[in-house]
Amino acid sequence: MRPAIRPATATDLDALVALDQVCFGDSAWSTESWTAEFARLATDRVVLVADEGVAVGYVVLLVPPVGEDPVELLRIAVSPAERRTGIGGQLMTAALQRCAGRTVLLEVAAGNESAGALYRGFGFEQISRRRGYYAGGEDAVIMRWQEDHE
Repeated sequence: MRPAIRPATATDLDALVALDQVCFGDSAWSTESWTAEFARLATDRVVLVADEGVAVGYVVLLVPPVGEDPVELLRIAVSPAERRTGIGGQLMTAALQRCAGRTVLLEVAAGNESAGALYRGFGFEQISRRRGYYAGGEDAVIMRWQEDHE
């Protein structure tokens, strides 16, 4: 069964907090941070959920109201049990459809090869690198997507 990709609602908050904890551990957003994201849904946030009866993935976008400003892909995650099933690709496709005509930026740990491959597969290109950005000294790679690169 392919999950339904749909906009998040307030009823998803607890499930997304729990999924974020599973996926990101010590780097997970707090319940307060997630609550703040949900409070901004009507202004500049888009949260999409991959739903199979339970939330198995999500993507969070910062979408500035000014069309010339780049969209930021803030977070994307898929439940460990559902990885390599295409859900990440479904979420990326839905997210990029929401960003039609806009530039999208994201940051990924240099060592996160599976995420980097996903992003490159969607046409993201490395534009910058932040040396030693993450704990332990790992670099952050800044990537950009523009619709004409699809």
